Amino acid sequence: MTALITGASTGIGRDMAIYLSTLGYDLILVARSRNKLLKLKKLLPVKVKIIAADLSDPENAKRIYYVCRSVKIDLLINNAGIGDVGPFDKTSLDKELGLINLNVTALHILTKFFYRRFACQGGGTILNVASSAAFYPGPLMAAYYASKAYVLNLSQSLYREAKEARNGVQISVLCPGPVQTEFNKRIGVSNSFNPASSEAVAKYAIDKTLEGKFLIIPEAKMRFSVAASSLLPAEMKSKLVYMIQKNKTPL
Repeated sequence: MTALITGASTGIGRDMAIYLSTLGYDLILVARSRNKLLKLKKLLPVKVKIIAADLSDPENAKRIYYVCRSVKIDLLINNAGIGDVGPFDKTSLDKELGLINLNVTALHILTKFFYRRFACQGGGTILNVASSAAFYPGPLMAAYYASKAYVLNLSQSLYREAKEARNGVQISVLCPGPVQTEFNKRIGVSNSFNPASSEAVAKYAIDKTLEGKFLIIPEAKMRFSVAASSLLPAEMKSKLVYMIQKNKTPL
């Protein structure tokens, strides 16, 4: 069995790679930093291929698929993603377009290509990493929240299409709350809540994906929060998120 993981050099992606290696999966690991991938490769007791690529360039997403055409891949994990924080009129357009290319366009391309391939071969699994942010409007992180809503909605649509077509493709989507990774450090803020362990989230996500679960929310408090949010009017949800984001501490 072979899994392809994007955003595999740090955080959840790295921990997914480590856990999958204990389950006997060979791995294709994708990230921008070749050095971090090489260090990770040395730790893993399985066959590992590394691909250093910046997926904010959509052509690189296409290239990854074509490079892997000769390999039988059983599991695709679209984990790569970035965030940005600030009022919409102050944030960088170029940075937001890079975010959209990475969080949405690259994920869409790889999902499209591998969904088709898995359907033709009669089976395969796609795990898309979204966020609990997908269930809310995101003032002060508008582009990020919107990108994760796209991931969730795309995954929901493909899940239903695969079920109706009975084509053997399994779709799962991971929607964690705050996780202890480099994410907040990169965007320059600290978490308002105690983050979950990246290792625990990675293991939970893989276990539930292999069980065939579609919507994966690791923590009970986040499952409750998401369920409760469906009862709130949009105005209240946007105000709540605004206050949470506004109160984050700059690093």
